[in-house]
Amino acid sequence: MKLYAPSYYKNFRCIADKCKNNCCIGWEIDVDNDTIEKYRRLKNDYSSFILDSISMEDTPHFKLCEGERCPHLDERGLCKIIINCGDAYLCDICREHPRFYNYTNVAEVGIGMSCEEGARVILSSSEYKVLEEIGEIDAEPDKIDFDGRMVRSEIYEILSDASLCYGKRLEKIYSKYQVNVGDDEKWLKLLSSLEYIDINHKNLFLNYSSKLRPLEKALEEYLERFLAYLIYRHCTEAVDNADFCVRLSFCLFLERLLSSLFYTERVNSLTDVISLATIISSEIEYSEDNTFTLM
Repeated sequence: MKLYAPSYYKNFRCIADKCKNNCCIGWEIDVDNDTIEKYRRLKNDYSSFILDSISMEDTPHFKLCEGERCPHLDERGLCKIIINCGDAYLCDICREHPRFYNYTNVAEVGIGMSCEEGARVILSSSEYKVLEEIGEIDAEPDKIDFDGRMVRSEIYEILSDASLCYGKRLEKIYSKYQVNVGDDEKWLKLLSSLEYIDINHKNLFLNYSSKLRPLEKALEEYLERFLAYLIYRHCTEAVDNADFCVRLSFCLFLERLLSSLFYTERVNSLTDVISLATIISSEIEYSEDNTFTLM
């Protein structure tokens, strides 16, 4: 299958030790079986340490150290597997993160916003509508009649319509796709029921209100790009119109959540936007249970 990516995708590079929210801390990292076999065949001074660091209980994974750090993360924030063995010996998750894939009649790849550099790249680009062919991938097309990519493009045309203010663009999307904002109290109850990596984020999210929008109009471009990213990631693989609208409702809720936090946290810089976007992504998008609950 041909593989496509948003035009900003090529601008992403892992910033390694410069990252404030290191993805090697706080996450249980699963190790795929093919990579375990590569470690078993590896003959160097570091190979035995790698094998000893893997728990084979349930799904194989690296045993986290104090502070929930990956055992291969050095004091500088660099990966000792790369240092000692090279990139080719990273497991699938470490090699691919923060990338995700959509499979329809073509394959698409994107970068996730739980990564601060991924969020910076996405939020700094206005070219979310532009897809570029970047190669091919070994996968089979989905045999689904519904074309989520086409509906996504229709929404992008509304979302990027400079003749309308951002608020009017949102109103048009809500109306055309029959999305209801819902009751704030019910949303707050759902937010309260989620599982959190950091309990402080629960208190942060409970500032949610569908009525809170940023005072600075300049911040709206970040909300637009955030929403476009969410739609690209979550709506593309919808199996029918009803499924698409459920996914779109989820995306619009997260846009309202970020908007609420812009207001309550007095956001005034891209750095602040990135921080909040990565928190929302990490706590909700990267938890299947939390995503399912909200959808």
